[in-house]
Order: sequence, then structure tokens, then C-alpha cells
Amino acid sequence: MQADRAQPLIAIVDDDPNVRETLSALMQESGFDAVCCAGIAAFHALGDPPPVDLALIDLRLRGESGLTLAIHIRERYQLPIVMLTGIGDEIDKIIGLETGADDYMIKPFNPRELVARIRAVLRRYGHGAARPSAAPGQEIGFGDLRLDVQSRRLLDKDGEEIPLTNAEYRLLEYFARNPNRVIPRPELLEELGSDMQRYVDRTIDVLILRLRRKIEAVPSKPVHLQTRRAQGYLFQLTPG
Repeated sequence: MQADRAQPLIAIVDDDPNVRETLSALMQESGFDAVCCAGIAAFHALGDPPPVDLALIDLRLRGESGLTLAIHIRERYQLPIVMLTGIGDEIDKIIGLETGADDYMIKPFNPRELVARIRAVLRRYGHGAARPSAAPGQEIGFGDLRLDVQSRRLLDKDGEEIPLTNAEYRLLEYFARNPNRVIPRPELLEELGSDMQRYVDRTIDVLILRLRRKIEAVPSKPVHLQTRRAQGYLFQLTPG
């Protein structure tokens, strides 16, 4: 967050002026500042690096792709990204996950949920109010890591947070709450949301790969998140 601003500044990148106006009003009502960009060029014109705290990007920009901007941001800046996508854009959401987007929402969306998602992403990047500590019984430990289910954070042995996207957190918490049993892909899909069902295999593969990089000492030889070929996945809190 910029030192001279009390409120996070959200860059809204959308080619629809009505959507920009609506989102800008929502951000300001929710305690954020907002700057509107009609396209990629307008975002770049903000500066290098852009003086914003989060980019809210529509995947379907007129004549260009929001994914192009997301890739540009991820390659150059430590800037949170939340993507907005229309119903039926499942393949774009999968590509969005691969580019490193922190979260996405489908239009039409619940305004309160969008604000909550933005706050959660900002919190993972160190913005916002102090993080709450976990209440007794609200942590799940495995190896040297702890999953704080109250604040929705993954912590290492020193108490430092390992950043997770919303989808990665949801999947990891589901595994941690259901250890030592094989969980088939359809069950994982149901946990993530039926909007991804057409591309479940690709989506799950992307998320599993990302989780292993964050929780396994040797991702290619996982001890916690194991594959059971043709059956699903098995999560072990204590490796056998």
C-alpha cells in the first residue's frame, strides 16, 4: 500500500463504462479508492510501477485480452490480481490460474462477495488490518506447516505466511479436513464449484501442481499430497 494513502487503491480495468462506474462506486462505499481504466493502455499510463494496490481485470476487454495484462503484471510486479469473467469462460479461468491470478469471480457477482474476496487477497499481500491469531482448535498441522482455518492462512514453521490463492486455500483446507482417504476428482470439483466442471481435470491439475510447490519439500516426490492413479488424491497429515 502506498505510504501516503490510508485506503487501498484498486485499479478497475473494464471496457464497459457502466461497469467501471458501478465498480468504482462499490469500491468507494467499501472503504477503497478506485481508478478506472478502459483498457490495457490506460492501465500502463498509470505508471511503472503502477501506484495501485490491486488490479481488478475483466478478462474480455474489447479488442484485447485481460489475460495479456495479467501476465504483464505478474512478470513485473508484486501486485495482487482479481479477474472478472463471464459465464461460459471456463477456459479463460484456467489460463488465469496459470498466469498467477490471485482470485476470480463470475459475472454477475454478489457485490459483498467481491469486496470480501478483494479484502482477503489484499490481506494475503500484507495490506489491511492486523491479522487475527487462530483460536484454539482452529489450526491443522502437517509436517512443518500449519493451516490457520480462522484467518485462512498457511503458515510455515516460523509463523510466516505462505501465500495461497482462494482456490488453492479451499482445496488445501478440504484435503486437510479429510486426511487419509482417497478423494476422487468429482468430489474436489464439487468443493471448488460446479462452474469449473467442463475443465475439471485441467483445473485440478493446475491447483495440485501449485499446492505441491508450496507445501512439499520435493514437489516431484510428494509426501503429503499424493496421487492415486485412476482414483484421485490422498492427503496425509503425518507421512507414513
